[in-house]
Amino acid sequence: MEQVIAQIFDFQTLFLVFIGVFLGILFSAIPGLTATMGIALLIPYTFALPQVAGISMLLGIYLGGMYGGAITAILIRTPGTPSAAATLLDGYPMAEKGEAGRALSFATIGSFIGGIISCIILMLIAPQLAQAGLRFGPAEFFALAVFGLSIVGTVSGKNVIKGIIVAAIGLLIATIGMDPINGAMRFTFGSANLTSGIAFIPALIGLFAVSQVIKEIEGKVKSNHQKKVKYQRQRVSIKEVAKNWVEFLRAGIIGTFIGIIPGTGTSIATFLSYNESKRFAKPERRKEYGKGIPEGVIATETSNNAVTGGALVPLLTLGIPGDVVTAVILGGLLIQGVTPGPLLFQNEQTLVYSLFGTLIIANIFMLLIGLFAIRFVGKIVDVPKTILLPIIVTLCFIGSYSLSNNLFDVWVALAFGVIGYLLEKFDYPLAPLILGIILGPIIESNLRRALIESGNSISIFATKPIAAVFLSIAIISLIYPIVKLCIEKFKKNSSNEPNSKAS
Repeated sequence: MEQVIAQIFDFQTLFLVFIGVFLGILFSAIPGLTATMGIALLIPYTFALPQVAGISMLLGIYLGGMYGGAITAILIRTPGTPSAAATLLDGYPMAEKGEAGRALSFATIGSFIGGIISCIILMLIAPQLAQAGLRFGPAEFFALAVFGLSIVGTVSGKNVIKGIIVAAIGLLIATIGMDPINGAMRFTFGSANLTSGIAFIPALIGLFAVSQVIKEIEGKVKSNHQKKVKYQRQRVSIKEVAKNWVEFLRAGIIGTFIGIIPGTGTSIATFLSYNESKRFAKPERRKEYGKGIPEGVIATETSNNAVTGGALVPLLTLGIPGDVVTAVILGGLLIQGVTPGPLLFQNEQTLVYSLFGTLIIANIFMLLIGLFAIRFVGKIVDVPKTILLPIIVTLCFIGSYSLSNNLFDVWVALAFGVIGYLLEKFDYPLAPLILGIILGPIIESNLRRALIESGNSISIFATKPIAAVFLSIAIISLIYPIVKLCIEKFKKNSSNEPNSKAS
């Protein structure tokens, strides 16, 4: 134990964890520069570092990177990371109402609490959870993705039909590129740039950031001067945090659970958590989602950072990366001479518990850096639009280009910017399109693998308990709003009939 404490509180380790968290926040706050890129760039610098210090810096980048995307999502409607796409659903409307400070505070505190919840779960029952995550096969992944897609109604607001249409378009876009099973080219039109499909981050940047710039320019042309939003540094009290303890706990558990399942990712966790938050809200409060309420930000950001600890469960216990970022971290672990697997917890207990300790320290640093930075980054909304818009466009295009150094990704961002502008102009929600693009490949590939596994029998989805549960919940989620609407119309018609007879 003394050796663990000595390694955790070593000055070099603490300093590198702090630098890692800071760089992670910085990388993810810039559209296109994700935590994955930050870790990949800094892995070579860990060669000469001690084991705990080097790995801890990479984990710091990971944690900071999960949080940083919320900053630009809330302030300028530009999600720095894919997972921040769900945060802007309520975060940006809060900023429009002059509550950017509160939104950033809830995002920071939620990220901290989510990270701590996942760390505690990781320390207590990591091996057992890893075994549970391995029970997910193609049928279970398909059912989970369908369940994720069933929240279209939640993120569509009052335009459920339009949301379903947009989600279908997203699923169609997801089919572009190489067939995941037989390798055939689909909808590429002979372009080598479309072989791997539409790059998600440029599409995300275009849909939310570039489309917003086009709307702002249109407003200037029409001289439609809107009321300028002023930033106010509003503090979030301990009482407000305690009031939402159920939101924090539920989102933390959802994020950790999704993180444990290899290959799912943070985007599914944030949208699922947002859906469950809205589902359990009181009817009068449920109508406020999407208009700028703290619960929406808490749900997405808490689950977002809870994924970090969950994704480390299969990585450390079984050597299986939970997502793209942990796949890069796996490379860093191997470089440091650490071989993840069941024997790691037996043979390297000092190292494992040192990493657990530095994870908690990294979350504390993230909280402190985030709360300190709020007083400065919030001033972005006070920058004149004539200066801010060109900066946003430049960052969007640089971020899109930097992913693969391909100019085609810049054109993708621009094209999706126009698509996003047109969809919003005709009152079509954007979030279902993102859901379709994210979940489309997961649904298609796992559906076909499950059918191959079962000899083209759909009974596999009924005989697999986990898949059956998720599909049942998904069906109920889709049917319930329709049944509820029919009941409300029936009650309304029944109440009108006596009035018409009396007249």
